[in-house]
Amino acid sequence: MTTVPVSVILAALGLCAALPVLGWSLLSGAGGESAQIRDNLLRGIDAGAATGGRGRTGPGVLSRVARGLTPRGTVARLDRLAGRAGRPAAWPVPRLVAAKLVLGPVAGVLGLLLATSSPGPVTAGAAVLGTVVAYFLPELLLHSRGQERQEAIALELADTLDQMTIAVEAGLGFESAMARAGSNGKGALAEELVRTLQDIAVGQPRRDAYLALAERTGVPDLRRFIRAVVQADQYGVSIADVLRTQAAEMRLKRRQRAEEKAMQIPVKVIFPLILCILPTLFIVLLGPAVMDIVATFSGP
Repeated sequence: MTTVPVSVILAALGLCAALPVLGWSLLSGAGGESAQIRDNLLRGIDAGAATGGRGRTGPGVLSRVARGLTPRGTVARLDRLAGRAGRPAAWPVPRLVAAKLVLGPVAGVLGLLLATSSPGPVTAGAAVLGTVVAYFLPELLLHSRGQERQEAIALELADTLDQMTIAVEAGLGFESAMARAGSNGKGALAEELVRTLQDIAVGQPRRDAYLALAERTGVPDLRRFIRAVVQADQYGVSIADVLRTQAAEMRLKRRQRAEEKAMQIPVKVIFPLILCILPTLFIVLLGPAVMDIVATFSGP
């Protein structure tokens, strides 16, 4: 009768204990604090219609436990990455913290089972690598989505500034032009403009709301535009001239980025050409000649 190693038993127990927490972190709804805030915002509104008929199950205790076991720097980094990614509704920060806290141990347990079943340096390295990747998986997903969103904002910025320039020259104020551009747009930049106007509407100073927009998105071109708008508001410069100049500069930068990517294509093609295409071409062209040479010298 074969005996099961103690490490395998402990790994299996740890996996069984971690899977329910992982399921909670991935499938749970909003926490207790989030539900209370939502109730305050939806006071006087039909909550069933506003939430789509979904319940308000709130694992507030588990959320606080997961946040307490995670370093504050990690929670702040997740919050910052979530802001760059547009704070997806399916990826709230408490759920990401809990998933991060569970994915690493689960991957470690699976790696331990794999290393125990077939010990070796390759298996141990794969187990360690899988554990590290699983632990940092929420950051990687948020970083990737944030980069996509930043590229979309940088691509939409020039056209949005053109719309705002036309609206300001037609007689609208800067905030009215921003509201029109936000209501007519459908991308990430339009969402950020609407949120900035909402921040101003609830009492936040305009300068702070503009700087928060630049900090929240992390797009260098948008940050330069916000800095120019803040300086124009501070020194009394015409906002129409600022918008016109910034729109022309953004169009120039967008064209330069397109030209830069086009010039990078030959360099990127070199490695697939050398590693994949040229060896196959050499085999096809030189293979028959090499076979004839070998047959000639190896004959009687």
